[in-house]
Amino acid sequence: MQRVWPPVSDFSLQDQGEGRFLLTGSMTFATVSEILRASEDPFEEHTSIEVDLSGVTATDSAGLALLLEWITWANHTVREIRFIDTPEKIDAIAKTTEVDNLLKRGERWAGFIQAPTG
Repeated sequence: MQRVWPPVSDFSLQDQGEGRFLLTGSMTFATVSEILRASEDPFEEHTSIEVDLSGVTATDSAGLALLLEWITWANHTVREIRFIDTPEKIDAIAKTTEVDNLLKRGERWAGFIQAPTG
């Protein structure tokens, strides 16, 4: 069953099954808080997540902040997250702000739990 969150908005986060999601529409200051809230429950269901950004039609630095937030969440919850077709504008902002390495690492991020020593 395909689910879409929210039903009406400037964006759509479509659950395509098996941890794959398609984000379409705006990923901007006006929408990133809603996108983050919309992703919480469906992302919790998976240990490996792939977010396809090919349908993003508008973005700004808030879009980059959202991706970095997802990377942080994946790290803290021991999940893998990967981004597909990151918009060129996000890549350019990441490079300008010198976080492009974090973003690239985030595309393949796999959290881990360190074994106790001693």
